[in-house]
Amino acid sequence: MKRKIVSILTCAALTASLLAGCGSSPAGSDAGGNDTAGGDDAAGGDDAAGGDDAAGGDDAAGGSDAAGGGNDGGTITIGFAQVGHESDWRTASTKSCQDVFSEANGYDLQFVDCDNDSAAQIEAVRGFIQQAVDYIIVDPIVSKGWDTVLTECEDAGIPVIVIDRTIEDSDKYVSWVGSNFKTEGLAAGEWLKAYADKKGISEINALVIEGSTGASATLGRTEGFKEIADANGWNIIDSQNGNFTEAGGQEVMESYIKSYEGKFNVVICQNDNEAFGAMTAMKNAGISYGVDKDVILVSFDACTAGLEKVMSGDINADFECNPLAAPDVEKVIKQLQAGEEPPKEVYMTEHWYVNEDIISSITVDGIEQELTVVTQEIVDAQY
Repeated sequence: MKRKIVSILTCAALTASLLAGCGSSPAGSDAGGNDTAGGDDAAGGDDAAGGDDAAGGDDAAGGSDAAGGGNDGGTITIGFAQVGHESDWRTASTKSCQDVFSEANGYDLQFVDCDNDSAAQIEAVRGFIQQAVDYIIVDPIVSKGWDTVLTECEDAGIPVIVIDRTIEDSDKYVSWVGSNFKTEGLAAGEWLKAYADKKGISEINALVIEGSTGASATLGRTEGFKEIADANGWNIIDSQNGNFTEAGGQEVMESYIKSYEGKFNVVICQNDNEAFGAMTAMKNAGISYGVDKDVILVSFDACTAGLEKVMSGDINADFECNPLAAPDVEKVIKQLQAGEEPPKEVYMTEHWYVNEDIISSITVDGIEQELTVVTQEIVDAQY
């Protein structure tokens, strides 16, 4: 096994540098969206492909030296460059990694919150290389600009595992673990079509509050929903960036209300936090939203607070993006430790949540997928 020894002083200096560059801290009260998960044939919904439950926290199995450090049963060091702390989803994603890759489970997790600064995230990865960690986990803020630093990781012999958002300009990572964001967008569109038919709504005039510019979740959800909208002749009045934050969602919705009041009957928010902001803006303007109200409100992520709003009828439907990637990431690491080749893509299991029990399923990319009516039991079990 290749042992990597770094002096205490060097680690301290590097850690200080990373903290200054990325604002490293435990995740805050938000956790935001995600980005285009590739894989055209990944199934969404209840029976989504991939993402088998991986055993968490067992001692890592020994294996070949090529698998990285920790092969003698010692601590495995992992560097995690997280997007930031912009939403409830992001908080859950961070906590998942902190829980699984804990000291008690045999890991030393070096965590950096990059605060949505893509340059700082690249430098965080370079810092992990200097620390000679055994593995690097990256949730890429943007999908391009990665090939150089991933080549540096490859040259250093450090396997990289990408979670959530995708990387478009390099394949120099071991595995990607996440969601098919286009499938999420398609599912939202297929649900809206079935829902409008059931409710006798003949005309769709939609406003879209997108996520962060360049994020794969933004790209995939936008593409998927637009595909269904175009096929059905719906009018997407406007589509603007809310940056996956509650403040961003409120600001964009306030602008929409000034420009388009009385002209829209659907609002699509690309994560729950944006939906919360949009709700505040509509409430302040006296616009009713949710089940059997003036505006149909659709969201993504399905965090606990989002599902509470679905159950109350404030959000009509919420399309899950599973943030709990760490167990599947650990499964990849254990495969590497054992000298095995993990899959290049691992898809998380996800569900589509609704308030009303009037449609039991939708068909997405030719696959029938169940809709789940939100109950208190489901809310209590969510992240």
